[in-house]
Amino acid sequence: MRDCPEQVGRVLRASTVGFAIGVRVLQPELPTFGTLVKVQTQVATEVLGLIYDVLIDDDPFVRQLIAARELRDEDVLDQRQNRQVPAEVSVLAVGYRRNGTFYHLLPPQPPAALDCAFACDDAEVRAFTNRTDYFRIVLQAQGLPADELLAASLREGERVRGGGGRQFLIECGRELARLLAMDPVRLDGILRRLRA
Repeated sequence: MRDCPEQVGRVLRASTVGFAIGVRVLQPELPTFGTLVKVQTQVATEVLGLIYDVLIDDDPFVRQLIAARELRDEDVLDQRQNRQVPAEVSVLAVGYRRNGTFYHLLPPQPPAALDCAFACDDAEVRAFTNRTDYFRIVLQAQGLPADELLAASLREGERVRGGGGRQFLIECGRELARLLAMDPVRLDGILRRLRA
């Protein structure tokens, strides 16, 4: 199996609307909520998505450790570094890249199990967020914190633009006002999250 240097993790399962990544150990440098990630598919396309959830499922050994009368620090550290059940990072698909061009649409094909997932670099985040077409995908997503996810994505877009970040947020706010003209309460909630 090919090596994946600096990967976030490997795909556990996928569909055209999203995928889950298995991560052995949660570390501070791993991508967080709202991070744009990419997975190379078998058809020379990179699927792009936003992290919206991290699940640390229970492990039978953890249950035994919790039931133990005395829990040693080294047992806790060992369990955190050598988990038998990977942490699961859930990702909403928001676009894809083919031949260097970004498309803000659901991908034509999902990634395959065990494909490597990587965090997008600042240049990729800037290029992807130059257009707001992915807003609708996020806003219409069911069963996940869509408003918080979009706000986190926009804060990341602001961060990668440095001094031009404020103007970026103003333009995104205008687009959100257009999209959510009939839902001012939701619009206000997202705009408040951007100020946080």
